[in-house]
Parts: sequence; structure tokens; C-alpha cells
Amino acid sequence: MSGEQKAEAKVEQAKGKIKETAGRLTGNEHLTAEGRAEQATGDAREAKEKVKDVFKH
Repeated sequence: MSGEQKAEAKVEQAKGKIKETAGRLTGNEHLTAEGRAEQATGDAREAKEKVKDVFKH
């Protein structure tokens, strides 16, 4: 299950990056901020999974 969670985190980070880039290109600050927030959520999820891995071993 941990691998699945890591994959979801990477997908969330990628989607956030796409939204941020699209927002910058179109001048849509709301979309840019939404993308950054989505990336941060993905980063936090990834960090949580890394911590769980440390305590597993």
C-alpha cells in the first residue's frame, strides 16, 4: 500500500505543477496558487510515506 500512496503523491505533485504552469501562462493567479497548493499536498504526502518507511525498517 505504501507504494500506491507514493505514486498518488507523485501524481498529485505533477498535476499541481501542470496547474501552476498553466496559471502562469494564462495569467490566472488563482490557478497558479491552486497548483502550488496541490504540489505542497503531494510533497507532504510523500514526506509522510518516507517517515513511515523509516519506522518500518
